[in-house]
Amino acid sequence: MAAPSDASQPRLATGCRWGPETKTGTDEVRVILFPEGAIKLQGTGRQVLEQCDGQRTVGEIIAELQKQFGAADPAKIRSDISAFLEQLQRKRIVDY
Repeated sequence: MAAPSDASQPRLATGCRWGPETKTGTDEVRVILFPEGAIKLQGTGRQVLEQCDGQRTVGEIIAELQKQFGAADPAKIRSDISAFLEQLQRKRIVDY
């Protein structure tokens, strides 16, 4: 499977949905439910996936996170988000 391009518009794949939001200590955790199981998401992974609404492009998601984490290396942010989305696509959680 190919890496997403900046113009790709990621969204949850058919059969996947958000589960209930829970708190663990001071962290809020969300769960993605998919046919083969569930994945708990928090932090940056959660932020990325919450923006995968089929409207925003990968480029827009990357730009938003680069603004939030201005001290981080922009190339590293781009690489990490692309790898994360590729992994979710292989698991059939995200389509783009």
